[in-house]
Amino acid sequence: MTIALNLPLNPKTEIPHYSPQGNECALFESAWTRQLPVLLKGPTGCGKTRFVHHMAARLGLPVSTVSCHDDLTAADLTGRYLLKGGETVWVDGPLTKAVRNGGLCYLDEIVEARKDVAVILHPLTDDRRILPLERTGEILEAQPAFMVVVSYNPGYQNLMKALKPSTRQRFVSIEFDFLPRDKEIAIVSIESGLPEGKVAPLVDLARRLRVLKGQDIEEGVSTRLLIYCATLVDAGMPVSEAVLAAIIEPLTDEPDVKAALLEVAKATCA
Repeated sequence: MTIALNLPLNPKTEIPHYSPQGNECALFESAWTRQLPVLLKGPTGCGKTRFVHHMAARLGLPVSTVSCHDDLTAADLTGRYLLKGGETVWVDGPLTKAVRNGGLCYLDEIVEARKDVAVILHPLTDDRRILPLERTGEILEAQPAFMVVVSYNPGYQNLMKALKPSTRQRFVSIEFDFLPRDKEIAIVSIESGLPEGKVAPLVDLARRLRVLKGQDIEEGVSTRLLIYCATLVDAGMPVSEAVLAAIIEPLTDEPDVKAALLEVAKATCA
């Protein structure tokens, strides 16, 4: 079934800035019009969440973001009975609300959630597009404008936390990575207010440190951290202090590694 892209966008809604890496915007829009679920994969802080909110605003859709974690259960998404005013009432969770009313339900870092979370998504991510609620006895049919989007960072996967092939193959998949140098400089400058000439050394530092991922550091410098760093510099903080607070400290707690990264920073941002 194809959905007409005619949901009105609130004129007061600001579309979050997003710089495309390829054809991901067109692919996402096509998936939505054909009622296909989408999986986003890529390193932490490379723009996956920003992309979802950008697309939701472009399509005029509400979006409910759920940050997945070890204690997140299926009931947290579907809902539960709660006591209200002396009565026991059913309260929909974010997934159920989106199924009933339409819109995007975005599950960030899906592999961090408990296994039962993936199971409840299965009937929503095939041609049935239904959500069985065992507690209420309902079988909800998803609204035409409903879409489920999940994301994860393949770099964090291990045997205990991996997305099963049977789950991955239920989604259209879009791979993300960090932007090319010039585009990343432009994005960091726009988001922080710091001129591009002063942003460039910070981006060069991030690119040098990303090569060390899996060696001295577990994860590379995210674009998010670069924006934080540039924002501090734009606010008047010395570059060395901003780099330490927004880039080096978040990457490692090891004194030796920290000292080595600071040397790289001095050589790059001098």
